[in-house]
Amino acid sequence: MSYHGHVEAAFFDLDKTIISKSSSLALTRPMYRAGLVSRTMLLRGAYAQLVYLLVGADEKKMDRAKEAMTALSRGWEKAQVEELVREVLIDLIDPYVYQEALDLMALHHALGRRVYIVSSSPEEIVKPLAEHFQVHDVIATRAAIEDGRYTGSLEQYVYAEGKAEAIKEVAAEQGLDLEHSFAYSDSITDVPMLETVGNPVAVNPDRDLRREAEKRSWQIRYFRRPVRLRTRLAGAIPKPSPVAAAAAGAAVAALVAWVYLRPRLRRTA
Repeated sequence: MSYHGHVEAAFFDLDKTIISKSSSLALTRPMYRAGLVSRTMLLRGAYAQLVYLLVGADEKKMDRAKEAMTALSRGWEKAQVEELVREVLIDLIDPYVYQEALDLMALHHALGRRVYIVSSSPEEIVKPLAEHFQVHDVIATRAAIEDGRYTGSLEQYVYAEGKAEAIKEVAAEQGLDLEHSFAYSDSITDVPMLETVGNPVAVNPDRDLRREAEKRSWQIRYFRRPVRLRTRLAGAIPKPSPVAAAAAGAAVAALVAWVYLRPRLRRTA
C-alpha cells in the first residue's frame, strides 16, 4: 500500500514473534555435530535456551551472547555455516512457526506492503528462514568476513537501538512511509523499533513490554498456534478460478484487515 508515493511496510521480529524459540540457539547441537562448537558450548546453549524461554533476554544477556558468539565464530568458514543452516535449520524451526504470524505476513503482502524480518540473529540464519516464510526483505546482524572466514567482529549489530537505526536507514533508501507502517515484537528491548512506526504491535509481550504497550495504548496480540509450514502448504486446497479467487480474496482481505490491523481506539478523557 502506498501513501503519497511512499510504500508502507511491516517489520516483524523473529524469535518469539514469528517463531516460538530462539533461531540462533536452535543451531547449537547441529554445530556441535559439525565440530564447530564444543560439548561445553552445547550445554551452555541448552541452558541459555531454557533461560530465554522462561525469562526472556535482557540487554546484558544479549551483549554477553553477542560477544561469546563473535569470539566463537572467529575462523569459521562462511560457506560451511551457510550450508549447515540450510541443511538443518528449516527442519528444526518449521514446527515452531506461529500460524498467526504467517497469516499477518501474507495479509500485509496482499495489501501491498513490503514485509521485513528484523532480527539480531546473523543474516546467515535469518535469510534462509525468511525465504522459507516467503519473505524476501531481511534486516539482520551482519558479521565481518575476510577471505571467506569470520573475523570475530561485527559490521552491523541489529539489536535495540540498532534495530531502529537499521529500519530508518532502509526506509530512507527504499522510500518507506514509516508513519503508516507496522512493527511487531515481543521484547521490551524492541521499543525503539516499535517507536519508529505509526502502528506498533506488541506480540506475546514480556512483562515490561506489556506494561509499556498498555501505557501507550499500543495494540497487544497473542500468537498461540505453532504450525508446520510445510504441512500447511502441502495441504492447501486447489486454486479456484481467477475471478472467484479475486472476489473471495478481496472479501477475506477486508475482513482480516479489520480484525488484525484496525487501530486501537483511544480512551476519551
